[in-house]
Amino acid sequence: ALNGATSRAAPHDGLEGLEHVDKVINIDQSPIGRTPRSNPATYTQLFSPIRDLFAQLPESRARGYKPGRFSFNVKGGRCEACEGAGEVVIDMQFLDDVRVPCDDCGGRRYRREILGIHWQGQSIADVLDLTLVEALELFAREKRIVARLEPFVRVGLGYLALGQPLSTLSGGENQRVRLALALAENKPGALYVMDEPTTGLHPADIQVLLGCLDALVDAGGTVVLVEHNLDVIRHADFVIDLGPEGGPGGGQLLAAGSPQQVAAVSASHTGAALRGVLSS
Repeated sequence: ALNGATSRAAPHDGLEGLEHVDKVINIDQSPIGRTPRSNPATYTQLFSPIRDLFAQLPESRARGYKPGRFSFNVKGGRCEACEGAGEVVIDMQFLDDVRVPCDDCGGRRYRREILGIHWQGQSIADVLDLTLVEALELFAREKRIVARLEPFVRVGLGYLALGQPLSTLSGGENQRVRLALALAENKPGALYVMDEPTTGLHPADIQVLLGCLDALVDAGGTVVLVEHNLDVIRHADFVIDLGPEGGPGGGQLLAAGSPQQVAAVSASHTGAALRGVLSS
């Protein structure tokens, strides 16, 4: 089974080209982080090289601080009152829990002596408060960090803070986080599957999305989309149109080929819409 899948395959006559696919990656909108401790810095493995930089500072070496001292997930440098969360949870019984900044650290996550160590004028807590765009400027000379940050800025997530809980992200943002990781990992032979990735996107953002998808294809990947946006459909190399209607009224293969070939099929509603777009 491909990628170790255990699901039973749907009825089919044959499958060609499987030898060209090494891995299937579903880039969906499901939640990435379910706890406030998961954030862009930790999820993208950016935080490890950042903590390494702080541990290499002369003041850190003099005090014997290792990279773990700059983690908010383990004892040592974190604030123990909130266990590095920067906030405490108040149980409201029958109402939703309320989160308030920690009184001991003021929401900074760390002990005072850790906050006194600065890299390029920034404490480790200051770094977590930076947006991804600001972090890209700060770490411009750190190739490992830049390589991880650039894809996230490229997909339009530059406004997120490094320490922002992933549990606060929308479905569309979750999907773009996964897309950015795919760009960063750049796996030739991967098959990427996305369902309606343009939902909620501004037309300008759709063009950004198309550029990212082109990059995956140029790197040797294959992208399969379920999509109704005409800008995306006409940009595709190959279109499969099922119909003639939706739901119970569909399921038949009406057309398959380039956007121009699909537009030439009179029985295809998608083809009719494409004719107007392609002729404009």
